[in-house]
Amino acid sequence: MKFMTTWAVQPGAVKEAVSRFLATGGQLQTGVTILGRWHNLGCSSGYTLYETENPAALYEGAAKWSDLMDVDIVPVVEDDVAGAALARVFGK
Repeated sequence: MKFMTTWAVQPGAVKEAVSRFLATGGQLQTGVTILGRWHNLGCSSGYTLYETENPAALYEGAAKWSDLMDVDIVPVVEDDVAGAALARVFGK
């Protein structure tokens, strides 16, 4: 399953967050594949698209950054999956 993560660096934590990111590359957990990561131009927030069958691994990764960032993780589906579900629900 795919999960979209949005993250925002807490006020005053940019230098430490950058330092940790450069040292670790973002610390992917076992069983998690990164499909893409995007950073805003102000160095304070971004998005990451992951794929995993183990959401607890994403939770663990978010916990490792919780001292520096606010992290939100939501499951997402692609157009073909959404379209098929919508067609079933709305009969189109």
